[in-house]
Amino acid sequence: MTGAVSKLAAPRPAGAPPPPPASPSPSPPAAPGAPSCDAMASAKEGNGAPTKRTTLHDLYDLQGQSPWYDNLCRPVTDLLPLIGSGVRGVTSNPSIFQKAISTSNAYDDQFKQLILAGKDAESAYWELVIKDIQDACKLFEPIYDQTDGADGYVSVEVSPRLANDTQGTVEAAKWLHKVVDRPNVYIKIPATAECVPSIKEVIANGISVNVTLIFSIARYEAVIDAYIDGLEASGLSDLSRVTSVASFFVSRVDTLIDKMLEKIGTPEALALRGKAAVAQAKLANQLYQKKFSGPRWEALVKKGAKKQRLLWASTSVKNPAYPDTLYVDPLIGPDTVSTMPDQALLAFIDHGTVSRTIDANVSDAEGVYSALEKLGIDWDEVGKQLELEGVDSFKKAFDSLLGSLEEKGNSLKKTVSL
Repeated sequence: MTGAVSKLAAPRPAGAPPPPPASPSPSPPAAPGAPSCDAMASAKEGNGAPTKRTTLHDLYDLQGQSPWYDNLCRPVTDLLPLIGSGVRGVTSNPSIFQKAISTSNAYDDQFKQLILAGKDAESAYWELVIKDIQDACKLFEPIYDQTDGADGYVSVEVSPRLANDTQGTVEAAKWLHKVVDRPNVYIKIPATAECVPSIKEVIANGISVNVTLIFSIARYEAVIDAYIDGLEASGLSDLSRVTSVASFFVSRVDTLIDKMLEKIGTPEALALRGKAAVAQAKLANQLYQKKFSGPRWEALVKKGAKKQRLLWASTSVKNPAYPDTLYVDPLIGPDTVSTMPDQALLAFIDHGTVSRTIDANVSDAEGVYSALEKLGIDWDEVGKQLELEGVDSFKKAFDSLLGSLEEKGNSLKKTVSL
């Protein structure tokens, strides 16, 4: 790991050149117990010099899809080699921060200062997270500027404890947006039934949003409607700086439906394993094309509105029997984002195929979707179950981390009082 976060703290003056690539001077060794950011390590050449052209550059330049990195840990300057490799944004979630903070001592000094200044564990957690997000935003700001606000975003999620709290989510999103105070931050809001109205209100307040935990086409349509409703309700004459992505989860869909197909056990059912997620994603893209066209949308475009891009999330392969680029290669198309954790990112850089695939074989996708329905697979129920599991997973990660931070804080206070 290279670089020092402290170098990123000062804001870049308007018109100043973008930050240089990672310094070639020797860097201090990584802290013991630092989380393994495999893609970060493998992206480096020599002493952190800019890397050669990769398939990630081709993905964006030739097909218009933005590759993002689904991970974040300190020091965030470790992202520089990945940016050199073609990464154009970052997503984070409570599980990512739980891993980063609990397995590294890179946060210890700041945490100690916060606790000794009288902060409680949760307040300290948010300060740790906000610093990482602000520092990452500075690294991606040149991409944001070069694309006139179309790319170069860093996502941070509201507390997962608010997943069923409409107004609490709105207030948390406003607060996060205010304290991070970077133009290229996305506030992540889950696509729960309670938070779909939150999305509309937050967008109406001029705040850019990454809508997360979308598992079904029905819920995706509600998310698009919330975005468009929010733009219309904003009253803004210039909508160009209010943007959004809709994070449509992929691999988890196959994980659940494959189990259901194995339980059915017929040859027809077993032949559909590993096909549900990509089929549904392709149909989601068809819905995207339909919803972001026509007179209603065109009226917003005249005010500078940008389409809410589809973002493919959960792109790592869970079943080792499947190709490791299964959730990247078939979902490539213009004005989309693919956020990849280490495994998927490294696999795609190594042997991914750059070709427009998102609108290929759509009739096959429709066939898979309806064949699964005929077998008794209820897509809406699948979506609801995966949403519950996703929210629960993030809550557990959040609660676990806060518990360990509280213990750490209490022991620090005892040490000081001795």
